[in-house]
Amino acid sequence: MNRTASIKDVANQASVAVGTVSNVLNYPDRVSQRTKDRVLRAIDELGFVRNDAARQLRAGHSRTIGLIVLDVGNPFFTSVVRAAEDAAALQGSAVLLGDSGHDAGREANYIDLFQEQRVQGLLISPVGDVSERLDLLRERGVPTVLVDRQADESKFSSVAVDDDAGGYLAARHLLDTGRRRLAFVGGPTSIRQVADRLQGARRAVDEESGATLEVLGSEGQTVLAGRSVGNMLVERGLDGLPEGIFCANDLLALGVMQSLTMTHTVRIPEDVALIGYDDIDFAVSAVVPLSSVRQPTEALGRTAIELLVEEVDSQNATHRAVVFTPELVVRQSTAGPA
Repeated sequence: MNRTASIKDVANQASVAVGTVSNVLNYPDRVSQRTKDRVLRAIDELGFVRNDAARQLRAGHSRTIGLIVLDVGNPFFTSVVRAAEDAAALQGSAVLLGDSGHDAGREANYIDLFQEQRVQGLLISPVGDVSERLDLLRERGVPTVLVDRQADESKFSSVAVDDDAGGYLAARHLLDTGRRRLAFVGGPTSIRQVADRLQGARRAVDEESGATLEVLGSEGQTVLAGRSVGNMLVERGLDGLPEGIFCANDLLALGVMQSLTMTHTVRIPEDVALIGYDDIDFAVSAVVPLSSVRQPTEALGRTAIELLVEEVDSQNATHRAVVFTPELVVRQSTAGPA
């Protein structure tokens, strides 16, 4: 046929009413097996495809879930997205992905787009405080779950990792290997995860007499941003280097490692111990296998979907804040005492 077959075409082909075809598609238990077989045969012969967009408009929502992350190029978020997609598929839903790139304006555009698409619900790792915007979404029937960010349980469900505890683990590990002059690499601290990891590191350093923590801001959370900080450290010379460096994520740590090792004058961990955060796949295969603080990415993505399903199934569902505990993973980059 030159045009797409319609539900009316199917009804004519099967010699039934349009309502009968609709029942076969949406309420098959209401139709006899004989009639159902006739309609399905007509659908197959005509190549009929259900107009799901129209059905979504009538139902008021779709089978899609919006997911907005801070940086899809970061393997941490890639892993979370994959886990969420797998969990959504088991629920018969699909995930529409948006990358805010740490840009609040871009994030707002994605929120508008997903609302226009009548998504079942929204998962978001927000750039800043979007409570007011998400309140409006909920009033319009779009439940929201915060991902990688703890939320007030009276307002939203959320799934996150205790980043304060993770920062403490990283700094405590460096201190336990004998390092006393530490540095934290990360930024901007307006990103809640960065601020919490720094706070945890400071807590560990404050417990140790004579220990210090220098904060080295980075322009982003990328390998290039880490290399920029690493180049600055190299210019200080060996005597000006910290004994241990904790980076807010593994990409930054890998960048710092590249800058330090390319000079062939700085040894890791002999001169500088280095630890990252997230435990991405690249950490173990670095030129010096990188110690890191592992986040349970699969559990984060899966739990986010589970929480959203609870919200969708019951508009009066009790909000829940699920917080996972991070895990220290020790490799060569911090092995041995200072």
